[in-house]
Amino acid sequence: GALAGRGLEIAYIAHPVDLFFMQIQGSARIRLPDGTALRLNYDGHNGYPYTPVGRLLIQRGLVAREAMSMAAIRSFIEQNPQAGADLMRENRSFVFFRAVPLAADAGALGAQGVPLTAGRSIAIDRALHAYGTPIFIDAALPLARATSADPFRRLMIAQDTGSAIVGPARADLFFGAGDAAAAVAGRIRHPGAFTLLVPRLQPVRAKTP
Repeated sequence: GALAGRGLEIAYIAHPVDLFFMQIQGSARIRLPDGTALRLNYDGHNGYPYTPVGRLLIQRGLVAREAMSMAAIRSFIEQNPQAGADLMRENRSFVFFRAVPLAADAGALGAQGVPLTAGRSIAIDRALHAYGTPIFIDAALPLARATSADPFRRLMIAQDTGSAIVGPARADLFFGAGDAAAAVAGRIRHPGAFTLLVPRLQPVRAKTP
């Protein structure tokens, strides 16, 4: 390919499904064989739009709509290696990463250039919203377990984006790193109230000479 032999590789991922979800999330923390952690952040993409593979699984009757989640997508890919590989290839969007020097206890670095805060950072469509915008979220989310509807009402800050986040009221909530956070994030696909807080501008008064 066009990038072969240029020494642009950062790391090799053992499992293709993990790389696939890295592409969706836009950032990752990789544990290397020597035990050290390598932090990667979004650095651009190939220009192709994101194709939601979860929607394809629903349309083809492979996963029920009410059962769709990141865990369901992962399970299908792992249990059906060839069909899973074909499914992942249907998403032509490809994300490029860069290594970022962050402290081990720091959050993932958002596209705004600052570490994300679990439960307070939100990813938005950058074509429509500005980084740093405070956004109040009011929703009922499955935080405790997959079948719960826990109240989630809090002010969050737009600090990240992603190729799958398109539209004025589409957003991804950041819940942190680790298996527990991934489990919560993976089962959220719920509607909610999305209120932007912006300054009230004073009307301009015409001046007479």
